[in-house]
Amino acid sequence: MSARDLIEGEAELDDEEGDESFDEETGEVTRKTNGVNGHIDDSSEEEDDDDDEEAARAVREGFIVEDEEEPEERARRRREKKKRRREEREEEEAGLDEEDLDLIGEANPDFERRAPSEPKLKRLKRGHKDDRDGRTPRGVGDIFDSDEEEDTAGDFETRRPSHRAEGRKLEDEFADFIEEDFSGDEGRDQHDDDEEVARTVRRGYVGVKDAAGLDETALEDMKEAFGDGTEYDWALDLQEQEDQEDRHADSDDPERSGLAKAIELKDVFEPSQLAERMLTDEDNLIRMTDEPERFQIARKPYKHLVLTDEQFKEESIWISNLMLPKKRLEPDLRDPFQKAVAKVLEFMITDEYEVPFIFQHRKDYLIHAAKVAVTPDYNNPSAPQYVVSAEKLLNQSDLWDIFDLDLKFRALVDKRNVLQRTYDNLVSISNVHDDVFEEMLPAAVSMEELQDVQDYLHFQHSSQLKDLTLVNGTESHATQRRPGASKLIFERIRNGKVYNLVRAFGITADAFAQNALKREGRRQYTEDPSERPDDMADSDSILDPPDYSSGAQCLRAAKAVFAEELAMSPKMRKVMRQTYYMDGVIECFRTDKGLRKIDEQHPYYEFKYLRNQQLSDIARQPDLFLRMLKAEEEGLVEVKVRLQGYDRFKQKLYSDLESDNFSEVADAWNRERREALDMALVKLDKIMARGVKENMKAECENQVAKSCREEFLKKLDQAPYKPKGMILGTVPRVLALSNGSGIFGRESINWAWVEEDGRVLENGKFLDLSVGDQERGTEDGADVRAFVELVERRKPDVIGVSGFSADTRKLYKQLEDLVEQKNLRGAEYEDEDGNERSDKLEVVTVNDEVARLYQTSDRANIEHPGFAPLTKYAVGLAKYLQNPMKEYASLGKDIVSISFDPSQQLLPQEKILKQLETALVDMVNLCGVDINEAVSDMYTANLLPYVCGLGPRKASQLLKAININGGVVSTRAELVGDPEQHKLAAVGPRVWNNCASFLYIEFDSTEPESDYLDNTRVHPEDYDLGRKMAADALELDEEDIQAETSENGPGAIVRKLIKDDAQEKVNDLILEEYAEQLEKNFNQRKRATLETIRAELQQPYEELRRNFALLTTDEIFTMFTGETRDSLCEGMIVPVSIKRVQDEVVEARLDCGIEGTVPGHEISERLDVSAKQLYAIHQTVQAKIIYLNRKSLSASLSLQERQLRTPYRKEIDRLRDEWDEVQEQNDKELMKEKNDVSGRTQRVIKHPLFKSFNAAQAEEYLGSQARGDVVIRPSSKGLDHLAVTWKVSDNVYQHIDVLEMNKENDYSAGKLLKIGRHTYSDLDELIVNHVKAMARKVDEMMLHEKFQNGSKADTERWLTTYTEANPKRSVYNFCVNPKYPGYFYLCFKAGQHAQVQNWAVKVVPNAFELQKNMYPDMRALCNGFKLLFTNMQSGKRR
Repeated sequence: MSARDLIEGEAELDDEEGDESFDEETGEVTRKTNGVNGHIDDSSEEEDDDDDEEAARAVREGFIVEDEEEPEERARRRREKKKRRREEREEEEAGLDEEDLDLIGEANPDFERRAPSEPKLKRLKRGHKDDRDGRTPRGVGDIFDSDEEEDTAGDFETRRPSHRAEGRKLEDEFADFIEEDFSGDEGRDQHDDDEEVARTVRRGYVGVKDAAGLDETALEDMKEAFGDGTEYDWALDLQEQEDQEDRHADSDDPERSGLAKAIELKDVFEPSQLAERMLTDEDNLIRMTDEPERFQIARKPYKHLVLTDEQFKEESIWISNLMLPKKRLEPDLRDPFQKAVAKVLEFMITDEYEVPFIFQHRKDYLIHAAKVAVTPDYNNPSAPQYVVSAEKLLNQSDLWDIFDLDLKFRALVDKRNVLQRTYDNLVSISNVHDDVFEEMLPAAVSMEELQDVQDYLHFQHSSQLKDLTLVNGTESHATQRRPGASKLIFERIRNGKVYNLVRAFGITADAFAQNALKREGRRQYTEDPSERPDDMADSDSILDPPDYSSGAQCLRAAKAVFAEELAMSPKMRKVMRQTYYMDGVIECFRTDKGLRKIDEQHPYYEFKYLRNQQLSDIARQPDLFLRMLKAEEEGLVEVKVRLQGYDRFKQKLYSDLESDNFSEVADAWNRERREALDMALVKLDKIMARGVKENMKAECENQVAKSCREEFLKKLDQAPYKPKGMILGTVPRVLALSNGSGIFGRESINWAWVEEDGRVLENGKFLDLSVGDQERGTEDGADVRAFVELVERRKPDVIGVSGFSADTRKLYKQLEDLVEQKNLRGAEYEDEDGNERSDKLEVVTVNDEVARLYQTSDRANIEHPGFAPLTKYAVGLAKYLQNPMKEYASLGKDIVSISFDPSQQLLPQEKILKQLETALVDMVNLCGVDINEAVSDMYTANLLPYVCGLGPRKASQLLKAININGGVVSTRAELVGDPEQHKLAAVGPRVWNNCASFLYIEFDSTEPESDYLDNTRVHPEDYDLGRKMAADALELDEEDIQAETSENGPGAIVRKLIKDDAQEKVNDLILEEYAEQLEKNFNQRKRATLETIRAELQQPYEELRRNFALLTTDEIFTMFTGETRDSLCEGMIVPVSIKRVQDEVVEARLDCGIEGTVPGHEISERLDVSAKQLYAIHQTVQAKIIYLNRKSLSASLSLQERQLRTPYRKEIDRLRDEWDEVQEQNDKELMKEKNDVSGRTQRVIKHPLFKSFNAAQAEEYLGSQARGDVVIRPSSKGLDHLAVTWKVSDNVYQHIDVLEMNKENDYSAGKLLKIGRHTYSDLDELIVNHVKAMARKVDEMMLHEKFQNGSKADTERWLTTYTEANPKRSVYNFCVNPKYPGYFYLCFKAGQHAQVQNWAVKVVPNAFELQKNMYPDMRALCNGFKLLFTNMQSGKRR
């Protein structure tokens, strides 16, 4: 077996799959059986197959020599077997079973049927009924068939003789119009039986006439039903062709006879399914290629690119220059930094080492070590004369940056090569020579500059490129673009006499740009012609009729061409780009839409009037700029890039362009030059502004993505919760509890007990864990005893708690009280003095971001199918305490669902996922993976794709190979295969080099093959160093070493070190001198590697992660409430629900679950009115947060009007010129005028859904909300009306007029609210029983299978197309009526030639209204439509 055998490229068919085929017409699966009509089994064929299988097995096992049978004999036997099978198939198809004869009798009433035998098929169980008459009229439910069915009984009967009753024709015409909606199972079963019996059977028969004695008419009906027997000739021909191919194969290669063509996966599965499961040919190639998987995927676009030595040197300088500004190193470290970057590139490109390998095993090349002399100590002659000063040049994040920049450089080189090839072709074919191109192409160091060169090439040589395409189009496809109309005009001018006027400007675009760049060298001076521009333009040497017959035309054309040359000059663009990045500022301007929508409470108000933001300031606030671009995308603001000091910059450009002469002619030409430059700057400004925005967006996205990476690294960099008395890394036993989102004290508390190996041994529910109080005479809760018994029996190391609401905080406090009152303790352990002791259990609030995803995942359903979702959530909490890294790794791509940065939603998921993957790769390789545990444990196997050199494809191949080899890995060397022991190679040598040290194997002193170093972070390439250090520590001489290794193998020295428990002796070794010898003799820098070996010899794979991180107060606050410091803080006005009202205090609850208290002095400013008169329980009011206690999840509130009149405004420190206060004030006055409707005072209703909006503002507000969301707003009809706007569908909103009755005053809400004939007592009842009731009906309609998402025209087109494809069918659908919100169209077409009609369906609370009839649900609506339509057609007929 080879590694290629691991590739899952073929589909394995089991016995059932091999016996199935597909009916070509119905698509149904049919069974291939041996014998006539599928009831007589041909055991001889099965025996032959068994014999063949046994023979093949014997050959494989070596008991039979395969060549003993002659090839001719094998071929003869195979042909006989194929012939026998074909004859059996023909006999099978020539026979008729009872079903066939029954159906023939149905088609021919004169045919005498046999007595029915016991039914064989389930679908004929009910069969024909003797008392059923085919001409008996059916009910309404039987008139209409489902238009999703195939041809049904109605279709079959239309082909029967026309002696049927006339009254049946109308029913048959619309028999398949609308789906059947049956009230009971019996009726549905009867209908199904009728359809099964009437359905045409698509099988061919021969000799039927002679066998059954049918007349011609019956025979025609039979052929109509069963075909004439020729439908499967194609299959017989194909079989014959396969037989012939087999015969040829047998004659050409006898050994291939008997081998069926392998069915590949791509023959069975869709390409998308294969791609999802990583089973495509490309995936298999990645598995087979001996190169790190991440390298293969990342470098796939540049496979064809091979960097030269010069390009490799260029790349190291290019990357260093990009990274140095951010590193801020000392000047004397810049050269070592560049060398370190070059070395890392060598490791990545030449050696194909991944980042973790370089960071772990080539760490010495990332550090700059220098010897610094020290002042001699005369009192200590043996003191060192120098100390080593080490500076870290590159960290692990820098290595990932180098990897990404390497890809960008490859893209740069690839495009540069394409441009160079295009230019070389121009030179060889068109004899072109362009100094600008030859100078600027090698100097281009960014994709922008390369794009400038490409634009210049296409502008300057468009006609030659066109000729080149005609001559050899394949050479320039990469850069060839179709020239625009303007380019063609410029080309005509360049080839005509008008271009002489362009030359008369006295300076080329390149020379002018050279002046603007202020480079070293001679300044390019502008020469003036002897004639004025207008005079020269009128001369015969310039005029070029008929296009340019006047001097004014020629001058305009010349200026346009010169301006275009300036705009297309790569050097000029470089000047502009440098200036924009140095002096550019970003400003934000609100649009008319933003004026209305972005109020002071809106999150975009922070930049609504933002001005003069330096690019460096924007780079420090990447989230701000991304939100600005998001707002621009929504049409609320316009983000502009402006050049500070633009006029001063333009004057400098004028001086570089103008001539120094003093004359009227010179002044005239200078004016024309300035105008041409102004024209060029307009275009250049647009190009530069767009480029700056795109680059800033990319940079800000990278910063946010890296911020997500750093935050994720913090979450990953925590070891399992450390039990008391255990070493770091020990997995705890956990009891996890949660009350979910339930109300504390009412809902159950689910719990799960999880062992240290991850098994869930117990789970259950508690209802009451309240601790009693003996002083008050209260007893413990009903479940306290069971909880205490569970803890004392299981002895958990920690109790984990979490949930979905603020009430979880109460559960946490209750458990702490239980532990304290009942003195619950964890498992015993030995302290430093050797005494047995135990500590009180710690109750921990667990981060639940993984558990929330786990509880609804497929993985949880597979692992714990019988558990309640909340119990699965508790299991997720426990496993997070046991190993956070494994839980994050198990999420796969779902990891992006976790929030790491508030702005991560503004980034493409692929960019975030890429950065998060690098964090997982770093941390998994820091901790290593026990390869044998990964083979047996799915959770550990989830870590393998992140191991250095591997990936999801190579990890699966690795596990498959290990299982084939026996399921256990004894040494790291086994992974590359061992032919002597028949071990299959799991990975190639290059991949093994990358992953070997990160896959460890536990050391077993009883196994001779077990190597202690296989259980360490030491790479096999450094095993000799480790063994040398062990020998030196044991002070063994060469003879002792040779004797020990010859007797016990290469690992004997380290084994002896461990056996003698002498690991600490390695601390006495002087590694500095050893490192110097290695570098001097072998040119290997191993100082850091030697330190790693010393540490690993003492404690292999020591846990290097930090202690488990307990959540901070702010993190717990956000987890339980969903709020942050920005979204909820003191001073904000929020809706609260009143829970208890007393004269001195009002208790309320915020939407996020925080409990608030309103002290007496904050209830009202009116002292003569009590709180009970103002407020009632369950009332929703607006309150201002006075104080917020984030630890106890409580708040102090105020309900006073004066407090509510002062809105919250976030304070932001800005410089004086960074905010346009004048525009802000003008907009406030403008909005005040717009809101002042006829001078009438605006109403304010105390309800969380009330907004002071007009109709347009309400629709705009609901635009981003969900379907069914509501806004209550003032009505233009007067103070006794309210308007309710709710979202019916996208861009469809219904405005409902509400009449208020029994009002206390003009501004209070009415005690009786009336909508048409519906009456409600308050707004909440109106919302629930009217609006939400209609929204539920809308959802029911839009989720129905007959609903079309498109417009009415789209639906009608669909109906027409459907009936054209099915001429005898009728069909209908529903769609939204956007003109009349709350209404739907019922569009239907009764046959191919009928007109499309539509009826209006109105949505009312809890019902649909059609033709003034009410229907409670969609089924009733469909059946009602059938009855209405049938009655209408019957009435027309009469």
